[in-house]
Amino acid sequence: MRHPTTLLSAALGLGLAAALGAVPATASAADSPAAAAQPTHSAYAAYEGSAEDAKATRAFFEAVLDSVAAKRAAAPGARVVTVTYNASRAPSFRGQIARSTQVWNNSVANVRLQEGSRADFTYREGNDPRGSYASTDGRGRGYIFLDYRQNQQYDSNRVTSHETGHVLGLPDNYRGPCSELMSGGGPGPSCRNDTPNARERSRVDALWANALAAAVARAS
Repeated sequence: MRHPTTLLSAALGLGLAAALGAVPATASAADSPAAAAQPTHSAYAAYEGSAEDAKATRAFFEAVLDSVAAKRAAAPGARVVTVTYNASRAPSFRGQIARSTQVWNNSVANVRLQEGSRADFTYREGNDPRGSYASTDGRGRGYIFLDYRQNQQYDSNRVTSHETGHVLGLPDNYRGPCSELMSGGGPGPSCRNDTPNARERSRVDALWANALAAAVARAS
């Protein structure tokens, strides 16, 4: 397989691909699975909102949290929880990534996104029939993949902010309204909202406030 990740973690973005109506992009055999192996829309629909979906989101969040905690354990005096990313492998989306960073940093108080070295996760770009997704191997190495075709069909800022929401611990909810960021493409391509609502902001702050201390203790 193109992504050497576990089934649980690699599946995280599948529901988003279906909800956004992603059309398989033209790609070389090295860049995407064979057409015969592509999941069907019904398979995506069955995955979206399932227990596997929730577990995959949790796996990504915990991988990033553990990576952050290890650095916090080495510098216990740090006051701000900073999640660092590397965007060098997604140069076409630097504007969207910068916008997503600004959106989340203005929306939550207990965690901050920052581009820099010793990244806790990375952004990547390319063609993939699955569309955009977040993936982790469960060992602190996670990435967000941004698909070219999907980002042309749907609001690119919303796609990027939505996927970054997985890094911060939020699950998909495609049945939600446009005002809910994690509803992804559920409301349709006309939805351009790239900002989490009050409930999503509160959830992220609570996740980081309650989980970081335990993660630091594990990493110490």
